[in-house]
Amino acid sequence: MSKKFNGTIKLDVRDSVADWAPYESPKAPEGAPNVLVILYDDTGLASWSPYGGRINMPTLDRLAKNGLTYTQWHTTALCSPTRSTMLTGRNHHPNGFGVITEATNGFPGASGHLAPDCATIGQVLQSNGYSTFWVGKDHNVPEEDVSTGGSKEQWPLAQGFDRFYGFIGGETNNWYPDLVEDNHFVEPPYTPEEGYHLSKDLADQTIRLIRDQNASNPSKPWYTWFCPGANHAPHHAPEEYIEKYKGAFDDGYDAYREWVLARMIERGILPADTALTPINPIPEDQANPADYVKPWETLSDDEKRLFSRMAEVFAGFSEYTDVQIGRIIDYLEETGQLDNTLIFYCADNGASGEGSPDGSVNENKFFNGFPDDLAENLSKIDVLGGPETYNHYPTGWATAFSTPFQMFKRYAQFSGEPATR
Repeated sequence: MSKKFNGTIKLDVRDSVADWAPYESPKAPEGAPNVLVILYDDTGLASWSPYGGRINMPTLDRLAKNGLTYTQWHTTALCSPTRSTMLTGRNHHPNGFGVITEATNGFPGASGHLAPDCATIGQVLQSNGYSTFWVGKDHNVPEEDVSTGGSKEQWPLAQGFDRFYGFIGGETNNWYPDLVEDNHFVEPPYTPEEGYHLSKDLADQTIRLIRDQNASNPSKPWYTWFCPGANHAPHHAPEEYIEKYKGAFDDGYDAYREWVLARMIERGILPADTALTPINPIPEDQANPADYVKPWETLSDDEKRLFSRMAEVFAGFSEYTDVQIGRIIDYLEETGQLDNTLIFYCADNGASGEGSPDGSVNENKFFNGFPDDLAENLSKIDVLGGPETYNHYPTGWATAFSTPFQMFKRYAQFSGEPATR
């Protein structure tokens, strides 16, 4: 509703009194904090160092030491649904996101369209004096609208965000991404040969957006939703980060589960009586063969070598992205904004089992029901994580990085329940 005009209008402008109040933009309360939400993809609780995992996360460690570490984090086990709940604060079914956008249908709970009465956090804050930025993944645009000529009704700028820079859909190539800026597609600013990686680019763009806003309106608070491609496949990382983990996962995913469980209990992340769940908890007649976990002891030497390397690549991908996020945190500190910024560092669902029991050098095989080939995977072992592959680790690592819970991403029926002794 428009604000009432309280000025005076006379025939002679000299007798008239202006009133700008009805036309002023809303202002946030004095001292209102900035908000930075960092939302990783496809990451299990047992992956990261603050929770006892082997993946070094220096930025997350830094924030955890000066903040709170939460152990109760419930998601919907899929990207689009969880992200819709974070956008609106509502259940994913009223949001129309009972499934991912690629699986939507003509029913209300799975339409893939946010209803007008499901206001986003962007719309709420934008109408209350905040600048709003969305950087990275947007998996909440209907499939039919992911094109230049598609409707922009569900794109970020129509959902309460002033600016958007990232990609639309479930995933993209981190070396050669399908990028969107605001309402149009753009090319990456430079090439992998020149040092390009999506995680680095997203951090650069986030700093640019915040810097530009502060240069023109420093008193206005901002909300930034930062959604990197990590840790969703393809697992792409600079070679120097992959090499940091050489040999770190040679003991295998079964041993990792035992090792990390003890550390999680020691740190108070899990109750002392927590026990491991079976690696294949679903009865054979009900289980999906593509989600089977091969016991580590049954693997050949080649399989162990390949699977260990795939975990190294994943770890390098995660840490490299965390380091890029660290550049955003450093920028906030250098510019005096860090102490007035609420930072949430989280992930949208458990580790992904979309790499098949054998891992994959092309994750799209999984989505098309095409079996992975161990010989082909082995032939690419030296280039995993680079532009030549679209790789994903095997299901065994999804189970390990989701310790102590049953199964992994896509399985909501266990409600994140570990076993107890």
